[in-house]
Amino acid sequence: MFAVKDKVAIVTGGGRGLGKEMALALGGAGAHVVICSRNQTACEEVKQSLIGLGVRSLAIPCDVTQKGDVLNVVETVMKEFGRIDILINNSGTSWAGPFADIPEDKWDKVMDVNVKGAFLFSQEVSRIMVQQKRGKIINIASVTGFGGTNPMLMDTVPYNTSKGAVMTLTKDLAVKLAPHNIQVNAIAPGFFPTKITKELFAKQGNMIKQLIPARRFGQAEDLNGVAVFLSSSASDYINGHIIVVDGGIRAQV
Repeated sequence: MFAVKDKVAIVTGGGRGLGKEMALALGGAGAHVVICSRNQTACEEVKQSLIGLGVRSLAIPCDVTQKGDVLNVVETVMKEFGRIDILINNSGTSWAGPFADIPEDKWDKVMDVNVKGAFLFSQEVSRIMVQQKRGKIINIASVTGFGGTNPMLMDTVPYNTSKGAVMTLTKDLAVKLAPHNIQVNAIAPGFFPTKITKELFAKQGNMIKQLIPARRFGQAEDLNGVAVFLSSSASDYINGHIIVVDGGIRAQV
């Protein structure tokens, strides 16, 4: 039930951070993995690691906010593999600062990458999955998308808003695509060490850790099992859910 061997997966933003770890987890479980992001060098490095695991892999440059780039990834994958079984919409960015001082272009960038990117990729990949009569779409949300956060902890209105939008996108796509045997779910990580959280942890890491019941930040292995589970047939009747992986943060609310 938990097997993903020989499945074909696309992981956006798979060249580093949580995307890289999920890509390697799927590869380690036997899936063929396509990594795409604007950082081609990082994607190539992950590709080589995946090939070392004995699976096929492609590294494709892609700006998820550009439909032409998205179409190129989908067309390249179909030409190479003939199908797409799994899509993980992981590409993301953030902007921190007081609400009154947020530049319009930074708001647009966060919303474009985090929401529009997931929309564009889901739209194109779902066309393939509908024809296949099967598929898994996994969006990466965040616990910050459930509601407001104290500005002393996180002053990231664009990011929080975008992740709330990703959750609603997940639920609506799940309803729309369920008749086609396509499951759409999201993972909402708590606080994990990534490029986005590096500066935050440097300034407020100790305070944040005290708010986590587990008293530690998440690690790659904490997320990988959920990603593989949602990619496998074990989750075939799970649709439109936000699975929280946060060490107990949401349990306190």
